[in-house]
Amino acid sequence: MPEHFSDQQLQAYLDESLATVSMSAIEQRLRTDDRLRQRLVALAEQREAGVHGLGEIWRRNRCSCPSRAELGSYLLDALDDELKSYIRFHLEQIGCRVCVANLQDLQDQRADQAESTQTRRRRYFETSAGYLERKKD
Repeated sequence: MPEHFSDQQLQAYLDESLATVSMSAIEQRLRTDDRLRQRLVALAEQREAGVHGLGEIWRRNRCSCPSRAELGSYLLDALDDELKSYIRFHLEQIGCRVCVANLQDLQDQRADQAESTQTRRRRYFETSAGYLERKKD
């Protein structure tokens, strides 16, 4: 992480929308850098006063984040290459914590559904197996 953090990075820090590595770097610097703490306090005060820049509005509304449906399609590999590439960049390079969490939730749901489907199929088979054996007699 650079020695100097931009206002945009500090705004994203306040929104908790930076990648974990970047959040940690800022937190470490805040422990020892009085000027950085003062800048962060000033930015927080600007927010409270209702002063918002375009970048902050963009970040807060997550305009660059893919929708949950797009993340689901990404998980299923059902997107065109351009959108797939953007989502991969957004997740891996930008490290958007909200989108990473959404993707993880979708993966967990998919795994749960697969497991319940296997259990249901096994139960159907087990209950059907007895009927099939009786018909042979």
